[in-house]
Amino acid sequence: MKPKKNPNAEIGRNSSLYFMLGLTSVLLVTWQSLEVKVYEKETSASEIVQVMDELKEDVPITEMMRTTPPPPPPSAPDVIEIVEDVEEVEETVIESTESSQDTYIEDAIVKVDDVDVEEVEEEIVVPFAVIEYVPVFPGCEIYQTQEERKECFNEKVQEHIKQNFNYPPAALDMHITGRVYVQFVIDSQGRVSGIEKRGPDRLLEDEAARIISSLPKVKPGQQRGKAVSVKYSIPINFIMKQ
Repeated sequence: MKPKKNPNAEIGRNSSLYFMLGLTSVLLVTWQSLEVKVYEKETSASEIVQVMDELKEDVPITEMMRTTPPPPPPSAPDVIEIVEDVEEVEETVIESTESSQDTYIEDAIVKVDDVDVEEVEEEIVVPFAVIEYVPVFPGCEIYQTQEERKECFNEKVQEHIKQNFNYPPAALDMHITGRVYVQFVIDSQGRVSGIEKRGPDRLLEDEAARIISSLPKVKPGQQRGKAVSVKYSIPINFIMKQ
């Protein structure tokens, strides 16, 4: 049986030969392009100088200001008159007030018998927690022990704050709240003095100071059988209830 295809008409019969010829030609062209030498051309630069016409500048004409010379100084008088002194001036003699070594100073005797010397006693301030005999608030005399009188004093101060408490209207309008720490001294006469306050606003501090300053007079505290000043501190809360 004869094949249907003609062997002379096969397309891929000489493909390898064509590939080799193409590859050889490409390599040849590449090698020639690498061997070509290129030289830079010399460039010529030309300088252009532009010449301008001569510059003519107009010089302004100025005028000389002629000022008049100053007048000559006045000439001295020909005759100088000499005036004699009419009044005689008396010289004032200033005597020195400094004492010399020859001046005798009499001894002065100062009597000290008539001078009264007063002893100034330093005021002692004792904290409330360590005082030997606490101040007695009116109504706390019925208690005998110091612990009971301390507790009674604290209760009486708190009752006084509640009864005299008045929220500042300006602080209410601005919704100012907080705690004010108040510290004061009950002096040796039983009166309140030296109020110190610290709080969130001046309005609350002033109200706390007003309440404490209205405390009644109490029996002063004692230390070693002597009336002394006692320092006391208490916080006051300003709270708005809704």
